[in-house]
Amino acid sequence: MITMLKRHQIQVLRGAGHRLKQIAKKTEVSERSVRRIAKEEPVVAVDDEGARAARRVGRPSTVEAFRKPIEEILSKDPDVLTVEIVRLVRNQGYDGGKSALYDLVRSLRKSEPKPIVRFEGVAGEFSQHDFGEVQVTYVSGESEKVVFFASRLKYSRFTYVEVVADQRVESLVRGLIRSFESFGGVPLVSVFDNPKTVVLFRKDRVIEWNATFGQAALDLRFAPELCWPRRANQKGAVENLVGWVKSSFFKVRRFHDRADLVSQLREWLDETNRTRPSRATGVIPAERLEDERGRLRPLPFKAEEYALRFPVVVGPTGLVEFDGYRYSMPPRAIGIPGTLFLFPEKVRITAGPHEAWHPRFPAEGKTSYRAEDRAATLAAVSGERAKLYSKRQQILELGGAAEAFLTEIVHRRPRTWKGDVERLYEILVQVGPKALLAAMARATSKRLFGAEHVAEEAAA
Repeated sequence: MITMLKRHQIQVLRGAGHRLKQIAKKTEVSERSVRRIAKEEPVVAVDDEGARAARRVGRPSTVEAFRKPIEEILSKDPDVLTVEIVRLVRNQGYDGGKSALYDLVRSLRKSEPKPIVRFEGVAGEFSQHDFGEVQVTYVSGESEKVVFFASRLKYSRFTYVEVVADQRVESLVRGLIRSFESFGGVPLVSVFDNPKTVVLFRKDRVIEWNATFGQAALDLRFAPELCWPRRANQKGAVENLVGWVKSSFFKVRRFHDRADLVSQLREWLDETNRTRPSRATGVIPAERLEDERGRLRPLPFKAEEYALRFPVVVGPTGLVEFDGYRYSMPPRAIGIPGTLFLFPEKVRITAGPHEAWHPRFPAEGKTSYRAEDRAATLAAVSGERAKLYSKRQQILELGGAAEAFLTEIVHRRPRTWKGDVERLYEILVQVGPKALLAAMARATSKRLFGAEHVAEEAAA
């Protein structure tokens, strides 16, 4: 279709006395079209799409023949599902595509605007929480993705934000507890979006909560609430918190490095919470928080004291695997389901009557062995060959340095390496993993591969 501005140009030129051929050449429009446009009503608007619809430009649509039947259906039942309209017009002979039919129904259906219900709360009633991430470029030019956890009390608008390692359930729960610490207590209801760290499955009104998060909600005594999909007045409130942190802090400041970012974040939160009135309430959040704290419940523990709980099973090697690490248990616990209690720096595992404490991050390698579990596991293994390979495996689990040293021994001493393994295991039991690895490192630096050299280095 010739645009409305082009039509206007033709009418102006024709009105000024230009000949049809001149106008056609200047506007790149056929003389026939110039003659026709010159006789049309003067152009008064530049709405090309509206003019196209009014003039019925283009190939006639198959669905247009069913406009009146669809209008009649909607007049009888304005809320009828579109899929039902498709079925009815199909019965009347419509054989076109669904997309065109859906577009026509959408244009004919009368939608009455509904008022937005503000998501507010009284003192101590609601808090909202969500993860956010932003790409930050430092002054040096280096760039990294920063993940943060944001919390806010709805009544006072007091805000807590911290940089976290990831968006997993531990970051969520510990961040949640620290936010409650900053608030001075626990609100009645905490509102979340729908991440897997909170809800595993959701359909209609059926919700399957993440068990670890659910246990935290019980321990902290707050009621979790989810934003319902496509509910802008709820979901927007949570997402706006993340957007506000991005636009008010991350996108308006420059940082030298991660440490500088964290330092500026603390300063910004102090200013936001304690010196600047909230745009929503007109009151400084810290002042409004004084009224709110009287309605918050006491926090039962601190973030570093809380243990997240995960179901586990003691494996056939007597180890419990979790998050890339392995922790030893007594051989009698093999096959028993249990619970792993995850603290920031340690791990407690229970399986039936058995219990074990471990450092969360083993000092050497990815496996944490208690001395009593080493001895008990070896004693429970039957057969000389099985005992040998059990000892070898425990040495290998000390990490890459031990594996490299043992590899050299196996290839340099293919017929006698078994004796080396026996001796290395004795040293492991006598001096412990750290001292054994140090002795191996010194022997390796001297290119001395053999248990006798490790024994000498360990005794030195």
